[in-house]
Amino acid sequence: MVESQEQLSNLFAALADRTRRRIIARLADGPLTVGELAEPFDMSFAAVSKHVNVLDRAGLIERNRRGRFIECALNPLRLKALSDWIGDYERFWDERLSKLEEVIKEHRRSKS
Repeated sequence: MVESQEQLSNLFAALADRTRRRIIARLADGPLTVGELAEPFDMSFAAVSKHVNVLDRAGLIERNRRGRFIECALNPLRLKALSDWIGDYERFWDERLSKLEEVIKEHRRSKS
């Protein structure tokens, strides 16, 4: 899935905050309600809800109503989009570093 620059910026901005990264890490074990997400944090429920809203707008999580509760779950497709984008640059640098290694080896052989 190719992301626009704006979509990528929103994803990275959402993940720039430590609390939001911790929320994502907690959701890796499965869906949780907003109340359950708020439990380990030393902040108000409203503050955690704001973080959840940012993650939702970035598409990193999905929210579903379960009776009186709102359950949050990771959106694996958005995480894959980030992984794919990073993977492109990983391949780029792997190729560049491999070429540099070849040049260094050739230089060493020519000096011998």
